[in-house]
Amino acid sequence: MAQRRRVVVTGLGALTPIGLGVPAFWEALLQGKSGAAPITRFDPTPFDTHFACELKGFDPLDYMDRKTARRLDPFAQYALAAADEALRDAGLRPETLSSAEKDRIGVVFGSGIGGMQVFQQQTTQYLQRGARFISPLFIPMLIPDISAGHLAIRYGFRGPNYAVVSACATANHNLGDAFLLIQRGLADVVLCGGSEAPITEMALGGFNAMKALSTRNEDPARASRPFDATRDGFVMGEGAGALVLEALEHAQARGARIYAEVLGIGMSADAHHITAPDPEGEGAALAMQAVLRDANLRPEDVDYINMHGTSTPLGDVAETKAIKRVFGPHAYRMNLSSTKSMTGHLLGAAGAVEAIATILAIVHQTIPPTINFEHPDPACDLNYTFNQPQQRPVRVAISNAFGFGGHNTAVAFGRYEA
Repeated sequence: MAQRRRVVVTGLGALTPIGLGVPAFWEALLQGKSGAAPITRFDPTPFDTHFACELKGFDPLDYMDRKTARRLDPFAQYALAAADEALRDAGLRPETLSSAEKDRIGVVFGSGIGGMQVFQQQTTQYLQRGARFISPLFIPMLIPDISAGHLAIRYGFRGPNYAVVSACATANHNLGDAFLLIQRGLADVVLCGGSEAPITEMALGGFNAMKALSTRNEDPARASRPFDATRDGFVMGEGAGALVLEALEHAQARGARIYAEVLGIGMSADAHHITAPDPEGEGAALAMQAVLRDANLRPEDVDYINMHGTSTPLGDVAETKAIKRVFGPHAYRMNLSSTKSMTGHLLGAAGAVEAIATILAIVHQTIPPTINFEHPDPACDLNYTFNQPQQRPVRVAISNAFGFGGHNTAVAFGRYEA
């Protein structure tokens, strides 16, 4: 069997509710800043939940012309903005690349839901004005794969191009596929990630109907509290994360800065329930066992896990059980945290944004905290890095992402060593 190519991360881009751009995002994580606040873009009072983690200060015209912005649902606008930052960060300028080089650059970029805003707008248009007034752009603005197509057109990248859609595991699956494409030699560079813009009346109502969201309306900033005994559901967020993955030899040849190495990917299914996690965390454990095998790691090699940690009563316990099952006594020696305590749950973008947080933990040797911890839960008894960041050696870290449907993913990153 041919030797697997090593894959490294050379570019990062992030749009998050706590900061636009990677530097602002990382600084806000270290400050323990919450992005949750009352919803501003519509009246939420008919719903049980009145708050979310909205992007603040985002103007699509800072990233694209007016015509392009009008033809994109916000989830695709966010994808373009994050991708622009990631490519600049990687030092890849599409206008300077040859045709042959662009043939070897792929885009694997998804969304868990797609164009919720355009879906709601066009449904209203149909009901109020009739079928003749449905926009011809409705379907292209709606479908979750469209960001990958727009990014390829924007930059002229003609390598593998598609989107994996797996709810809240979406971005991790896209990142994992990007890793595998490069490892197998099907591309030299892949722009990957996920984006989401779900903060609409329909999505809020849908998640409220499922009893999935926190209803701590009196104190939104303290509502997302993973592993705390008083957690009552997740906080919906929005944004995008983009990463440039690259074959090591390709990155070295162009003198690129290397943030970290992608060591492996693990994937599994709960095969249990459409929305509820396996209460024993068996599927999540399978994904983490798979990533350890793929990366040729021992449990004790892992220093940090950025947990899925959604602040739901069932999910946080199930993931804790899974970590204990996989890591045994070492589970109590690792640092863990959930950055969703600050960003909220970015759904299909969560895996990419949290992968960036995981990579920066390796770069800066600092664990971002889990904020809002006040009341211990006996079922969540590991070191979740509560309330304050912690400096410690981080050589290997894992980022988990799980999605409705029982989709489980874990990606391992390591400090780059020549």
